[in-house]
Amino acid sequence: MKILLTGSTGYIAQRLLPVLLEHQHQVVCCVRNKNRFDKDKFAGFDLEVIEIDFLKKESLADIPSDLDVAYYLMHSMSSTKNDFSEAELLTASNFKYAIEQTGTKQVVFLSGIVNSGNLSKHLLSRLNVEETLKSDKYALTTLRAGIIVGSGSASFEIIRDIIEKLPVMIAPKWLNTRCQPIGIRDVIRFLEGVLMKVYTFNKAYDIGGPEVITYKEMLLRFAKVRGLKRRIFIVPVMTPRLSSYWLYFVTSTSYPLASNLVESMKVDVIAESNDLSQKLGIDTMKYEQSIKLAFGKIEQNQVISSWRDAMNNDDYPDRFKKLITVPQEGCFKDVRSMKVDDPERALHNIWSIGGSTGWYYADWLWDIRGFLDKLFGGVGLQRGRTNSDSLSTGSVIDFWRVILADKQNRRLLLYAEMKLPGEAWLEFKIDKENVFVQTATFRPLGLAGRLYWYSVLPFHAFIFKGMMKNIASHR
Repeated sequence: MKILLTGSTGYIAQRLLPVLLEHQHQVVCCVRNKNRFDKDKFAGFDLEVIEIDFLKKESLADIPSDLDVAYYLMHSMSSTKNDFSEAELLTASNFKYAIEQTGTKQVVFLSGIVNSGNLSKHLLSRLNVEETLKSDKYALTTLRAGIIVGSGSASFEIIRDIIEKLPVMIAPKWLNTRCQPIGIRDVIRFLEGVLMKVYTFNKAYDIGGPEVITYKEMLLRFAKVRGLKRRIFIVPVMTPRLSSYWLYFVTSTSYPLASNLVESMKVDVIAESNDLSQKLGIDTMKYEQSIKLAFGKIEQNQVISSWRDAMNNDDYPDRFKKLITVPQEGCFKDVRSMKVDDPERALHNIWSIGGSTGWYYADWLWDIRGFLDKLFGGVGLQRGRTNSDSLSTGSVIDFWRVILADKQNRRLLLYAEMKLPGEAWLEFKIDKENVFVQTATFRPLGLAGRLYWYSVLPFHAFIFKGMMKNIASHR
């Protein structure tokens, strides 16, 4: 079958894509920036990548007309904008218009469980998207999931942050809310399983694991799997805003995502029973089994996708190409170079920077900078990185975003996502003569930007020097 895959750089689509290709489907991936999609990972498969922005109707002309199935896997829950529901409806409307011009027979939509009468803004938006996607020209199959557990998922990483950092927790009352978590592997099995199954046409199914538990139980059972003893005390006085800040400071999530998650967690999210799993032959995993499977992937450094690598700013894709060209005029620069005896080792170290590896010099100062960034509403250092030694364009490294990862030409370019009075780039490059060049570029915004640069200049003098030396020599 010929399948259109939207949200192709997202957490779910990156898991689904290999499964579709292994089943010999022809897949067309929609991305807003081709530079963010590593097509080389799927060499030998029938794969096409097209640049489409579903917020812009004029960009939809390249969608093939001979499609059989389309997956709708886009959402804006972590958007920095307050009107994410409006953006989601526009995206869905444009998608529907484009697909109705093709021969698509089925659209598969992954949504959230919406069987409560008191829906959060996020879940209400998901329901509105589902209504928008309905059409007389194709059949819509909706799968509704609650908490998805898997290596790299937002839910998994947030729970991991909480459990591994806090032996004792004073937690908000929404931890008593019930949910029905489902493993990412089972979600992918459902998404692939409903392909062109006529009995799923124009129907919606809740999908969940075999257990209904509270968020508090999720945390305690996660701790038990990890061999950790944790105590949780729930207080009734923590407001949604305080809960959001609590989640934001303790975990690696952004504040917009934390706020939307807290709002969603105030109501029970339990799947209504149906016979889909029996028809598809899917025996869903228990919660602990999903956790163990996720950590197996992490320990083998085989995490395929992570919520961290998603773009949180809706304007980012339009700016992404421009950011590859580092500005020269009106900028402050710190440029250092040295000859390296073992360029391959240095390149490996460059590609391993950040996350659990650290920054090769004065990590405690990087930690302080990350803490200060959190205090001012930034992303901080807690995001880490998806894999310890592999990078691609668009990946996250702590409070940096990978703008270019060209290992063949031995160049890595990072763009700062921390709170700054300006813009910052950090570039690592090893030239043909094996000269390692490390360049920090800062484009200040007004007087505040200039004062910032001069205030951190003394720290740069030894941090960047030490970092470069250790990258070149670290084994």
